[in-house]
Order: sequence, then structure tokens, then C-alpha cells
Amino acid sequence: MLLNTNAIVLSALKYKDSSLIVSCYTRELGVQSYILHHIFKAKKGKLNSAYFQLLTQLEIQTNYKPNQSLHKITEVKLHHTYTSLHTNVYKSSVSIFMAEVLQNVLKEEEKNTELYHFLEASLLWYDLNDFNANFHLAFLLKLSQYLGIHPDPNTLHLNFFRHDMDNQKIYVLKNLLGIHFDDLNTIKINAQIRQDILSEILHYFSVHLGAFKKPKSLKILHDIFN
Repeated sequence: MLLNTNAIVLSALKYKDSSLIVSCYTRELGVQSYILHHIFKAKKGKLNSAYFQLLTQLEIQTNYKPNQSLHKITEVKLHHTYTSLHTNVYKSSVSIFMAEVLQNVLKEEEKNTELYHFLEASLLWYDLNDFNANFHLAFLLKLSQYLGIHPDPNTLHLNFFRHDMDNQKIYVLKNLLGIHFDDLNTIKINAQIRQDILSEILHYFSVHLGAFKKPKSLKILHDIFN
């Protein structure tokens, strides 16, 4: 059946010489995968590989068949045209990391409107505001709420992360929990503390989400922030 839905691109892998396999988080169907045949050889038309950059927000029409693992996209257009997310080297690097984490943790093929709206609004904020080096930390902590593993800020020292965290990191984490993106400039930390806190968050994800894998793009973040 033909179905219209908004979608956020999580990954795009070249298949053979001219095709693309794309994973998206959709508003109506959760995680879905699509195959775009001959997209690199096609002349200008409805489908273009430029639409499928990481975290791009799309409006798609798909020929959805419940028993298939790969679906087809019949029409696509941009839902939001980013102004800086793909062109700012810092934002684009963090976006690679965020997309990898999302692909890692989002597995359900079912509708979750609240989660979709959170992702949509977070990416829009990230695009329209100045780069903030702590955004990805706050994003992951907010994401944990929608994954059902949000920590209690009152028990960080007992059951959050690892037991050798010092008081400074616990203090920063408490401030990050529940912070509005607009207030991120109030968090002042150096690159090493930022890296340590990210490591703790990813460890927390691995403990509470059994299939979670350490992101390969961590090295990109390390290079950017150092």
C-alpha cells in the first residue's frame, strides 16, 4: 500500500554500483529500510541521493508491504532544509555520531509519535542555533527518557554509571539531566571532562540496552573536540 510519512535518515549505504540502502526512523512506522535502485545513475527527478544525508528530515511516499524487509520510496521531498547541520564541520561531525547511536538504539518497527517529535525538534534546534559542544550529551540523556532508561538524578552516585565517578562529573551530569537546550551555555566543562562524561553515558546505555554497541564514530568526536 502507498503510505505517506515523515522520516529521519539514520544511515545510507551504497549497494552495488548505482543503488542505495537507506535506514530511516519514520513517524508512522518506526524504523524502516528502503532500497533505491539506480539512484546514482538517475537523471534529475523525484529521487536524488542528496536527499539521504544523515539526519535529513524528509517527507516520503513509500510502497509499504508489511512482510518485506526492504521497501521502495516512490516520492520524496525535504521536510526541513537545514542551514548548518550538514555544512558546519563541528555539527556535521557530531551528527555522524548521533545518527550512529540512533541506528544502534532504535529497533522497533512501530509508531512512536512522541519519540519522533523529540528527534525532529532536537535536530531543528541543533540546526538553527550556534554550535554547542555539550549538545550531544544533553541529547543522549533526553533520548534515554524515550527509551525507558532515564536515570534518577537523586541516585546518580548509587546506580548511575560507574562507581569511580568523581563529584565534579556527578555535578555536571545532574545539571545536564533535564536541562533545556537553550541553557546549554551555562555548562562550562573542558574537553577531557566532556569525553569522560560521554564515556559514562555510553557505558550506561550498554548496561541498560543489551544490544548497544560502542559507536565507531567516537574517534571523530575526539578529534573534533581536541
